[in-house]
Amino acid sequence: MSQLDRRNVLKIAGVATVAALTSCTDAKKASAGAALSRSSSLTAATPNWNSFARSLKGRLYLRASSGYAGSHLLFNPRWDTILPTAVVKAANATDVQRSILFARANKLVLVPKSGGHSYVGASTISNGMQLDVGAIRGMSYSNGVLTVGSGARLYDVHAFLDKYGRSLPTGTCPTVGIAGLTLGGGMGIHTRAFGLTCDRVLSMGVITADGKPHNVSATVEPDLFWALRGGGGGNLGVVTSFRIATIPATKLGFFRLSWPESKAAAVVRGWQRFAQSAPITSWGNLHIDAVSNGTLSVHVLGVSTTGNASAAAAQLESFVGSRATSRSITVKTHLEAVKYLGGGTTTPRTRFRAGSDVLKGPMNAATITALLGAVKAAARAKTPASAILDPLGGQAAKQPAGGASWPWRTALGVVQWYSAADNLSGQTFVTNGHRAVRAYSAGGYVNYVENGRSVSTYYGASLTRLQALKKKYDPTNFFHTPYTLA
Repeated sequence: MSQLDRRNVLKIAGVATVAALTSCTDAKKASAGAALSRSSSLTAATPNWNSFARSLKGRLYLRASSGYAGSHLLFNPRWDTILPTAVVKAANATDVQRSILFARANKLVLVPKSGGHSYVGASTISNGMQLDVGAIRGMSYSNGVLTVGSGARLYDVHAFLDKYGRSLPTGTCPTVGIAGLTLGGGMGIHTRAFGLTCDRVLSMGVITADGKPHNVSATVEPDLFWALRGGGGGNLGVVTSFRIATIPATKLGFFRLSWPESKAAAVVRGWQRFAQSAPITSWGNLHIDAVSNGTLSVHVLGVSTTGNASAAAAQLESFVGSRATSRSITVKTHLEAVKYLGGGTTTPRTRFRAGSDVLKGPMNAATITALLGAVKAAARAKTPASAILDPLGGQAAKQPAGGASWPWRTALGVVQWYSAADNLSGQTFVTNGHRAVRAYSAGGYVNYVENGRSVSTYYGASLTRLQALKKKYDPTNFFHTPYTLA
């Protein structure tokens, strides 16, 4: 990806270029993710892009800029056609503050971007400003606490902490940004043993909609601290830094157990018992995958934080009622585990459709049959699709010190509906999945936000308080897209 120095940005951001940009005043309704363009028309007066560019330590890209084409891209190529008026590559918190104030003054809708993995492309916008914090990724460690910029990627965070024998409970995708993951909760293999990523946060630096910096914690502006721990990104401000309490980077025991399709219902029932009854040192997610020959692949990938996975594997098999037809048990160091779970140290851009349901309790036989039927229908249609069930419980069931707005503490787990078919067949699978488990769904996971679903379904009992805090910290609704709190 090419970069421009500030001199070249200023050369191309002249009168002709700016005039061409500001002629795009019609914030059109676009298909798919382009619906993010709502209320993003420009002001009649021409924004002073030259002055704004000079105020930044980072870089500004306009549509006619060399390098713009690569500057606004997200993880999912589905959103490549969404073209922001401007992309700011912020270098520090001051750049974030100035970007917010400039966008406010010029009536530009601003959306923040960290890793850019939002399922609905929420970190890009047509005819608005994309504020990319990816360059704010510095890290330091002291006395068990990581201080990290909001643009850091998960692999880089784990590799840095590994030098100190420490880790964090996070997700597994190496290119996911720490900010989006943490603000929405942050589930992963350590969720049951150590809680969510947001539960480990001690304080955050954040710039609110009025352009003012805050450093929030359980004792300083505790209401905003509560809201940011699980309330999702892009709602109340742009977080620029985190202080997070780390965990030991110990060896992990892994097990992988597979069963034939004929045992699929028994495996789901057994996994539900495992999610309820296994010790918090045990974690395992269930994969039900559509195979192109019309069959189902059923397996559980499990982890034991004690380093010995044999007992956890045996317990799951006892709950299923049969020994797995294929089983493997291994031990990995912290960084080996990070690379194994993430498929390496980076992730190629990928097209997909996805959604989620939070399971409020163990599903009955009819619902399990319906869930399996949704994946089976995708297999018969030769649609690549998976239902991935992640367990909750353990420490994730407990409110952390200072509280957190993440609403699903009593839930059994989360189903992620995922399809590599970025088309109608992929969306049909996601829709069928929702329908299958509707009776047991408490809502959705905000880090898996999806198009066409009510925002309120992601916040459960926290919704009313979050809406009140939205009015307090963003009374003019500066941060607004179809996926933000109203």
